[in-house]
Amino acid sequence: MAAFFSNLRNTVTAGVVLIIAVIILVGITVKFPTFGHDWFLFLIRALHILSGIMWIGLLYYFNFVSTPSMPKIPDEQKPALSKVITPTALFWFRWGAMSTIIFGLLLALMNGYLVDAILIGITDKGNSTMIGIGMWLGTIMWFNVWFVIWPNQQRALNINNAYPNLDAAAKAASAKTAGQFSRINTLLSIPMLFCMAAATHWP
Repeated sequence: MAAFFSNLRNTVTAGVVLIIAVIILVGITVKFPTFGHDWFLFLIRALHILSGIMWIGLLYYFNFVSTPSMPKIPDEQKPALSKVITPTALFWFRWGAMSTIIFGLLLALMNGYLVDAILIGITDKGNSTMIGIGMWLGTIMWFNVWFVIWPNQQRALNINNAYPNLDAAAKAASAKTAGQFSRINTLLSIPMLFCMAAATHWP
């Protein structure tokens, strides 16, 4: 058992197998899904949610755990975080952001409200206002990840040895910029998540 769960790939594979088992169980006892438009719509929604959990989960990890803990870590131990853990977390963080926005746009397109959401409900009497605001906030956050946070973290941490000659002052400035925009994304994530939930559950 320990050997099985020590391998992440095995654990994720087992999770997918459990999903298939649940589908079969529900299919036998209730109804098998029909693999049409609605099924693929459901699949895209599930992938959108899963990607969002990865993205926002790591955003909160950086802001609530990693950054506040750095001053408490002895200097000789900090390279483990900056050279190993943070670059790996940033990989999943930025690709979580990318897959979230891709699946979100596909979901809006398949549901037929993409244009209405982009126009924040102006064209459909406000029906897409909440989801539109959420989508715009998410898009701003995605932009910040890919075009501000990630490039500055690359410079600050010299990830993949891309900036070996950058001086300490430049690295500190990049780290500060990345940190500020990460905080901006944390701020935006609160109304973004509220709008996403309110789009279909507004009382």
